[in-house]
Amino acid sequence: MSIDALEQVGLVTRVVRTGERDGRPTKVAEARRVYRADVDDVWDALTSAERLPRWFMPVSGDLSVGGRYQLQGNAGGTVEACDRPHRLAVTWEYGGEVGWVEVHLAAAGEDATELRLLHEAHVDPAFWEQFGPGAVGVGWDLALWGLALHLATGASVDPAESEAWSVGPEGRAFVTSAATGWVAAAVGDGDDPAAAQQAGERTIAFYTGDTGAGQAG
Repeated sequence: MSIDALEQVGLVTRVVRTGERDGRPTKVAEARRVYRADVDDVWDALTSAERLPRWFMPVSGDLSVGGRYQLQGNAGGTVEACDRPHRLAVTWEYGGEVGWVEVHLAAAGEDATELRLLHEAHVDPAFWEQFGPGAVGVGWDLALWGLALHLATGASVDPAESEAWSVGPEGRAFVTSAATGWVAAAVGDGDDPAAAQQAGERTIAFYTGDTGAGQAG
């Protein structure tokens, strides 16, 4: 089965908004899209320790509510809610910072599921100025693309092939399209358009290694 990556990135709706937790401002990045799979299948792909490595990354720990999980080489945290098959909420702890990720699933017609992913965090203003929401948003776009491949084909995403793809022509076009979408979302939340565009260019450079698109430092 052939799946067009650029078509897939265009299926994602991106929203950025300002929030608040514990009396401190947060930024919320939200990604929404519809998958051609039923809710139970999507839920299982999101929550099964056996299926997660096929499209995302290996996970260890206690995946029940209140348990601690760890994604290999990435974030860990606590499972805060697991309301099968509609809502999953976890803390997202990485690099000494704590954020919150929620995934909501809802039926969207016969054998179709709408997925809403929200990532909320207290963001250093200097980091936001440098990269904007694309720093986290493009990573989630890549994950949602991996999920699309897995749901459509049942196959596992090979990490080495995925890394090579991400710096090739198709992968670079994917990252550019996703980052551009996050720029528009940031502007929609009130960011200065020129500053948001510059942050988007630095995000593209970070993900593609293209120093011609800007410096990630």
